Amino acid sequence: MTSKSVETDHYRTLNISEEATQQEIKQSYRRLAKELHPDTQNSQGDAESIKRLNAAYEVLGDPQLRSHYDRDRRAQRAGFDSESQMRDRTNRTARSQEAYRQSRTAAKAADMAVADWVRLVYNPVDRLIAKILTPLKGEIRALSGDPFDDELMEKFQNYLEDCRDHLEKARSKFQSVSNPSNTAGVAANLYYCLNQLEDGIEEMERYTYCYEESYLHTGQELFRISSKLRREAKDQLKVASR
Repeated sequence: MTSKSVETDHYRTLNISEEATQQEIKQSYRRLAKELHPDTQNSQGDAESIKRLNAAYEVLGDPQLRSHYDRDRRAQRAGFDSESQMRDRTNRTARSQEAYRQSRTAAKAADMAVADWVRLVYNPVDRLIAKILTPLKGEIRALSGDPFDDELMEKFQNYLEDCRDHLEKARSKFQSVSNPSNTAGVAANLYYCLNQLEDGIEEMERYTYCYEESYLHTGQELFRISSKLRREAKDQLKVASR
């Protein structure tokens, strides 16, 4: 049913209310048809009036057509051209609301995934990295007192062994749970951080074998790079957690 059909008020044409029963519609039509018939004495009817009356009864006299007509009237009153247009708008609104709901659900799921990954992976790995990086300055300072002192060297070697142990645990934690897609940058920085730490530990271990200071300096530089990567991971995590 189009908006054109709604422009004519069939209820007014038949002189009935919108709540009229089918029987009342039929009775009103018969009465008016008789009044407008050309053969009726004192008839005020004309061809156009009779045409409108028949058109009104054709719609309202059929319950199914009347139902469509009523829906289009309600749509027109709501500012739409037809019931189908109003239904389309309603469906679009419903689809938009569903899409929003799904996006919110996905966002909540993503937030939960990030929170779980931070709790199960990032935090434990970051703490283990700290156990490797934090003591370095103090260990280097202590060793510099006398690098050839067996006791000092043994203490430094023990520190490197602890670093190896922390690194192994950190790698195990890092691989235990896949990172959410929006933490890819965080995970990448952690991955490279762990690699730099491993290379740094190896360089400093070489120093303990031959006392060649270039190995010690290279190891310290690799640890500085690791520290920078750790900070970048922390900064990216703040963005991913927003």
